[in-house]
Amino acid sequence: MAIRSKSNKLPQTQVLKQILKRCSSLGKKQCYNYDENNLPLDVPKGHFAVYVGENRSRYIVPISFLTHPEFQCLLQRAEEEFGFDHEMGITIPCEEVVFRSLTSMLR
Repeated sequence: MAIRSKSNKLPQTQVLKQILKRCSSLGKKQCYNYDENNLPLDVPKGHFAVYVGENRSRYIVPISFLTHPEFQCLLQRAEEEFGFDHEMGITIPCEEVVFRSLTSMLR
């Protein structure tokens, strides 16, 4: 299952780039330290932060996960439920135990 833009049908790579652009500027109201480019210092290059579960626990995941259909499905659910245009960052609508199980299979 691929990520599709509902409004203008952009190719998947462009949609993923847009998501990552939004990710890098989201979640800035948290108590995390940022570098001169406003990127969180605790997120290594090639990774991004997501928030999962009822407690909105923060997880750092590799960008390579974006190519996996299972992770893309989670992102679609996140977009449908929360959207990507808000200050919190990408919030994944699933239980933490399910998210940890999925990401352990993707590694």
